[in-house]
Amino acid sequence: MEIWINPACAKCRSAVSMLEEAGADYTVRRYLEDPPTAAELENVLKRLGLEPWDITRTAEPIAKDLGLKTWGRTPEDRSRWIDALAEYPKLIQRPIITADDGTTVVARDPETVRSVL
Repeated sequence: MEIWINPACAKCRSAVSMLEEAGADYTVRRYLEDPPTAAELENVLKRLGLEPWDITRTAEPIAKDLGLKTWGRTPEDRSRWIDALAEYPKLIQRPIITADDGTTVVARDPETVRSVL
């Protein structure tokens, strides 16, 4: 299991604590220091069953600078969004947990973290 975190994020720290308490075998990826590639984002999105705009933090200042709220949300726009997430990882919603069984979640609440344990 791998968890993508920003250590400054309270929800990320909470998720890691829950994994620790459960004795889960996991790897931490500090995705701001080790950003995912476009291919890794494609894989995670496929596992999540979501589109890139679904995991984008549109309230981040860089999102406003890029004008993300005006970007299209069609299949043709998908690669543009993925490229932006790869270039600006701060835009990626967190934490994301990818379990060995294929389960992948955006673990923003305790119930979702528990769902992968």
